[in-house]
Amino acid sequence: MKRADLIPQKIISREQARQQVAQWKALGQKVAFTNGVFDLLHPGHIFSLSEAAREGEYLVVGLNADASVKRLKGDSRPVNNQEARAILLASLLMVDAVVLFEEDTPLELITTILPDVIVKGGDYTPEQVAGGREVIAAGGKVVINPILEGYSTTALIEKMKG
Repeated sequence: MKRADLIPQKIISREQARQQVAQWKALGQKVAFTNGVFDLLHPGHIFSLSEAAREGEYLVVGLNADASVKRLKGDSRPVNNQEARAILLASLLMVDAVVLFEEDTPLELITTILPDVIVKGGDYTPEQVAGGREVIAAGGKVVINPILEGYSTTALIEKMKG
Protein backbone atom coordinates (compact mmCIF):
# COMPACT_ATOMS: atom_id res chain seq x y z
CA MET A 1 0.00 0.00 0.00
CA LYS A 2 1.49 3.29 -1.06
CA ARG A 3 -1.49 5.37 0.02
CA ALA A 4 -0.19 6.94 3.23
CA ASP A 5 -3.45 8.87 3.54
CA LEU A 6 -5.22 5.56 4.31
CA ILE A 7 -3.05 4.82 7.35
CA PRO A 8 -5.18 6.75 9.91
CA GLN A 9 -8.28 4.89 8.68
CA LYS A 10 -6.80 1.66 10.07
CA ILE A 11 -7.16 3.07 13.62
CA ILE A 12 -10.73 2.18 14.53
CA SER A 13 -13.07 2.07 17.52
CA ARG A 14 -14.14 -1.11 19.27
CA GLU A 15 -17.55 -0.93 17.59
CA GLN A 16 -15.98 -0.36 14.15
CA ALA A 17 -13.71 -3.35 14.83
CA ARG A 18 -16.72 -5.52 15.76
CA GLN A 19 -18.41 -4.61 12.49
CA GLN A 20 -15.26 -5.00 10.39
CA VAL A 21 -14.36 -8.39 11.86
CA ALA A 22 -17.95 -9.61 11.34
CA GLN A 23 -17.75 -8.47 7.72
CA TRP A 24 -14.41 -10.21 7.11
CA LYS A 25 -15.70 -13.40 8.73
CA ALA A 26 -18.91 -13.27 6.69
CA LEU A 27 -16.68 -13.26 3.59
CA GLY A 28 -14.98 -16.42 4.85
CA GLN A 29 -11.78 -14.66 5.87
CA LYS A 30 -9.82 -15.68 8.96
CA VAL A 31 -9.12 -12.88 11.46
CA ALA A 32 -6.08 -12.98 13.74
CA PHE A 33 -5.68 -10.79 16.82
CA THR A 34 -2.69 -9.80 18.92
CA ASN A 35 -2.14 -7.08 21.44
CA GLY A 36 0.47 -5.12 23.33
CA VAL A 37 1.95 -1.79 24.30
CA PHE A 38 4.28 -1.39 21.27
CA ASP A 39 5.97 1.61 22.91
CA LEU A 40 9.22 1.82 20.97
CA LEU A 41 8.90 -0.32 17.85
CA HIS A 42 11.86 -2.66 17.37
CA PRO A 43 12.63 -5.78 15.30
CA GLY A 44 11.11 -8.00 17.99
CA HIS A 45 7.76 -6.26 17.49
CA ILE A 46 7.99 -6.60 13.70
CA PHE A 47 8.77 -10.32 14.07
CA SER A 48 5.87 -10.81 16.47
CA LEU A 49 3.39 -8.91 14.29
CA SER A 50 4.56 -10.74 11.16
CA GLU A 51 4.10 -14.11 12.87
CA ALA A 52 0.64 -13.08 14.07
CA ALA A 53 -0.33 -11.93 10.56
CA ARG A 54 0.47 -15.41 9.20
CA GLU A 55 -2.40 -16.82 11.23
CA GLY A 56 -5.14 -15.11 9.23
CA GLU A 57 -6.03 -13.06 6.19
CA TYR A 58 -6.47 -10.03 8.45
CA LEU A 59 -4.64 -8.89 11.59
CA VAL A 60 -6.28 -6.75 14.26
CA VAL A 61 -3.94 -5.28 16.89
CA GLY A 62 -5.26 -4.35 20.32
CA LEU A 63 -3.19 -1.45 21.66
CA ASN A 64 -3.00 -0.61 25.36
CA ALA A 65 -4.13 3.00 25.87
CA ASP A 66 -1.81 5.32 27.83
CA ALA A 67 -3.65 4.92 31.15
CA SER A 68 -3.43 1.14 30.85
CA VAL A 69 0.31 1.30 30.08
CA LYS A 70 0.95 3.49 33.15
CA ARG A 71 -0.87 1.01 35.38
CA LEU A 72 1.04 -1.93 33.93
CA LYS A 73 4.52 -0.45 33.41
CA GLY A 74 4.76 2.56 35.75
CA ASP A 75 4.53 6.34 35.51
CA SER A 76 7.50 6.72 33.16
CA ARG A 77 5.71 4.79 30.43
CA PRO A 78 4.64 4.94 27.73
CA VAL A 79 7.44 6.87 26.04
CA ASN A 80 5.23 7.44 22.99
CA ASN A 81 1.59 8.38 23.53
CA GLN A 82 -1.26 6.21 22.26
CA GLU A 83 -1.80 8.30 19.12
CA ALA A 84 1.88 7.97 18.12
CA ARG A 85 1.93 4.24 18.86
CA ALA A 86 -1.32 3.68 16.96
CA ILE A 87 -0.16 5.54 13.83
CA LEU A 88 3.13 3.62 13.77
CA LEU A 89 1.30 0.29 14.03
CA ALA A 90 -1.26 1.34 11.41
CA SER A 91 1.55 2.18 8.98
CA LEU A 92 2.82 -1.41 9.01
CA LEU A 93 1.85 -3.55 6.03
CA MET A 94 0.88 -6.60 8.08
CA VAL A 95 -1.54 -4.66 10.33
CA ASP A 96 -5.09 -4.27 9.06
CA ALA A 97 -6.67 -2.56 12.08
CA VAL A 98 -5.55 -0.99 15.36
CA VAL A 99 -7.97 -0.73 18.29
CA LEU A 100 -7.13 1.04 21.54
CA PHE A 101 -8.32 -0.47 24.81
CA GLU A 102 -8.31 1.18 28.26
CA GLU A 103 -8.47 -1.98 30.37
CA ASP A 104 -5.39 -3.82 31.66
CA THR A 105 -6.15 -6.80 29.41
CA PRO A 106 -7.85 -7.00 26.01
CA LEU A 107 -10.53 -9.40 27.30
CA GLU A 108 -13.48 -7.05 26.62
CA LEU A 109 -12.14 -6.16 23.17
CA ILE A 110 -11.62 -9.83 22.31
CA THR A 111 -15.09 -10.85 23.46
CA THR A 112 -16.53 -7.97 21.42
CA ILE A 113 -14.82 -8.85 18.14
CA LEU A 114 -14.31 -12.64 18.63
CA PRO A 115 -11.36 -13.18 16.27
CA ASP A 116 -10.65 -16.63 14.84
CA VAL A 117 -7.15 -16.72 16.34
CA ILE A 118 -5.45 -14.96 19.24
CA VAL A 119 -1.68 -14.79 18.90
CA LYS A 120 0.57 -14.08 21.87
CA GLY A 121 4.31 -14.13 22.11
CA GLY A 122 6.26 -15.58 24.96
CA ASP A 123 5.89 -18.33 27.48
CA TYR A 124 2.15 -18.16 28.04
CA THR A 125 -0.03 -21.21 27.94
CA PRO A 126 -3.25 -20.90 25.89
CA GLU A 127 -5.22 -20.96 29.18
CA GLN A 128 -3.35 -17.87 30.43
CA VAL A 129 -4.14 -15.73 27.39
CA ALA A 130 -6.86 -13.14 28.01
CA GLY A 131 -9.87 -14.06 25.88
CA GLY A 132 -8.42 -17.43 24.97
CA ARG A 133 -11.19 -19.42 26.59
CA GLU A 134 -13.87 -17.36 24.86
CA VAL A 135 -12.25 -17.62 21.42
CA ILE A 136 -11.75 -21.37 21.79
CA ALA A 137 -15.39 -21.77 22.92
CA ALA A 138 -16.44 -19.94 19.72
CA GLY A 139 -14.45 -22.41 17.59
CA GLY A 140 -11.21 -20.41 17.35
CA LYS A 141 -7.73 -21.08 18.63
CA VAL A 142 -4.85 -19.56 20.59
CA VAL A 143 -1.33 -19.59 19.14
CA ILE A 144 1.76 -18.94 21.25
CA ASN A 145 4.71 -17.73 19.19
CA PRO A 146 8.31 -17.43 20.37
CA ILE A 147 9.76 -14.03 21.19
CA LEU A 148 12.74 -12.82 19.15
CA GLU A 149 15.51 -12.76 21.74
CA GLY A 150 17.68 -9.70 22.21
CA TYR A 151 15.00 -7.04 21.77
CA SER A 152 13.20 -5.27 24.58
CA THR A 153 11.62 -1.84 24.93
CA THR A 154 12.75 -1.69 28.57
CA ALA A 155 16.34 -2.48 27.51
CA LEU A 156 16.17 0.23 24.83
CA ILE A 157 15.00 2.78 27.38
CA GLU A 158 17.81 1.81 29.76
CA LYS A 159 20.36 2.08 26.95
CA MET A 160 19.12 5.61 26.11
CA LYS A 161 19.50 6.65 29.75
CA GLY A 162 23.06 5.72 30.01
